[in-house]
Amino acid sequence: MADPTPNLQEIHDFLFLLAIRAGSMITSANPTLSPSTQKKNSSDLVTETDKAVEDMVSSSLKAKFPSYSFLGEETSTSGALTPAPTFIVDPIDGTTNFVHAHPYISISIAFAYERRPLVGIVYNPFTQHLYHAIHGKGAFLTAPSIPTSHPPLPSHGESKFEPVLSAYTRTRLPLKSPAPPLQGLKQALVAIEWGNERSGNNWETKTKTFSSLAGDDSTGGSMVHSLRSLGSAALNCCAVARGDLDAYWEGGCWAWDVGAGWVIVEEAGGRVVGGNEGEWKPSVDGRRYLVVRGAEGGQEQMIHEFWGALKGNLEYEQ
Repeated sequence: MADPTPNLQEIHDFLFLLAIRAGSMITSANPTLSPSTQKKNSSDLVTETDKAVEDMVSSSLKAKFPSYSFLGEETSTSGALTPAPTFIVDPIDGTTNFVHAHPYISISIAFAYERRPLVGIVYNPFTQHLYHAIHGKGAFLTAPSIPTSHPPLPSHGESKFEPVLSAYTRTRLPLKSPAPPLQGLKQALVAIEWGNERSGNNWETKTKTFSSLAGDDSTGGSMVHSLRSLGSAALNCCAVARGDLDAYWEGGCWAWDVGAGWVIVEEAGGRVVGGNEGEWKPSVDGRRYLVVRGAEGGQEQMIHEFWGALKGNLEYEQ
């Protein structure tokens, strides 16, 4: 029988180490597309590294916490989350970036209980930025505080700079405290993702939403400062938690994409609501989300403005 009172600190510390171990596998790999390269279409990719990392993580978790459930991107058949204590894993969030050697990727590991994410770890091994949070204990970024070395001077002879060892610091999120107020949708920097559905109702909803957010008054648009499509839902959530992004809207991703980032955002003072109007308490596996950063004011106004900007578009279907 599963332990009714999971030790969140123990789980956090184990996931922290697992993420670093997985990061070494990712950075040392030469991305090789698996024999079943495309899961759905040419934009929905999987590599042998995705599978190897998930196998390592799942086997390690099973050995350490044998009574807990596991929900992983490469092994799940439904994506559905149960109330049982569950690890939610995306071995490489940003596989397309990984294939193209674009370093905006992460491993995302969450622990959920009663369908609520309680521990979140998101690690980009290329930047060595590790985001982590435990419910009720705050969100943090552990990252190198100084570079490992300086580049040589552009001249003949030896550099005058001596290599220095990296030092790591743990910084509470958001990076600016107190977090500045949100100034409304027109002053916002917003993350969006194209996803792998490129036709049908959901595709039309997404493209209309992007147009509504970016267009100016003459088109009925909100004219946000800009949209960013970076390729990793987990890192987008962490950027919102940091305060680098004001909001992130998503339709079509899965629990393993947002589970870990969800905890990190909420522990940094942000909010996760549904991607459609009125969805104040979305489920982790609901597949549509609006993530808004922590702020001294303007958070609910931003949510209402965002939902208002989506009116007239088709509703995103789960």
